[in-house]
Amino acid sequence: MPDINSDKVCFVIIKAREFDVQDEDADVDDSSNASDDNFVSVYSSEKDDSVRKELKEFIDSMDEDEQCELVALCWLGRGDFSPEEWKIAVSEARSRRQGSTADYLIGIPQVSDFLEEGLSKFDLSCEGFETGRL
Repeated sequence: MPDINSDKVCFVIIKAREFDVQDEDADVDDSSNASDDNFVSVYSSEKDDSVRKELKEFIDSMDEDEQCELVALCWLGRGDFSPEEWKIAVSEARSRRQGSTADYLIGIPQVSDFLEEGLSKFDLSCEGFETGRL
């Protein structure tokens, strides 16, 4: 069972979703169709994006144990580990730790879905998290 506060995981999930769906500044002369360009124009990839910055700062402010558990939850949700292998997943996350955990997680497509699925493996959810918080 994860020791990380599920509210922190839920905050990461919500911010990651917010980041994933941001539109780039629309170019009025651009007649490209999103489906024709594989939806590349739908996602914002600016390094100074405020939501990305907020998400990165939040994850970077977590202690090492929380960051390792966040990565382990992502891996669990992705199917790399089972709930019975939780301690192994956390240990593996700790041993593989290099660079910024935030950058690693933000770079994973569907990270919010993986984290949510990871929580669900422990019968935890983010249902109602936003109510009165965001």
